[in-house]
Amino acid sequence: MTGYQNPDDLKSIPAFVALAPVEANAFLAFNHAVERKDGLIPPRYRELISLAVALTTQCAYCLDVHTAQAARAGATREEVAEAALIAAAVRAGGTLGHALLAQRLFEQNQNKEET
Repeated sequence: MTGYQNPDDLKSIPAFVALAPVEANAFLAFNHAVERKDGLIPPRYRELISLAVALTTQCAYCLDVHTAQAARAGATREEVAEAALIAAAVRAGGTLGHALLAQRLFEQNQNKEET
């Protein structure tokens, strides 16, 4: 990684947690709960979902962590590629959905001005 983001930043998590321990520990507890190994969704799928979300939110740190965890959980390069393309399609679908909303809102505002 280049620029402002650096994998070494992840080493500063304990110091960051100390700055707001109640909130940070609640977040970490939630994060650990969704990363559990004994859920109905197997770890490999959890990591592919996490990776798809990281791609969608464009979080370089999450990409770093979840790519490594997906590999450790047994995901293949092909599965990672499919997850990426599914995420891209869903994100594009969200754009289309918002475009439909924009059209309806445009009509509503245009009708208000005409009355």
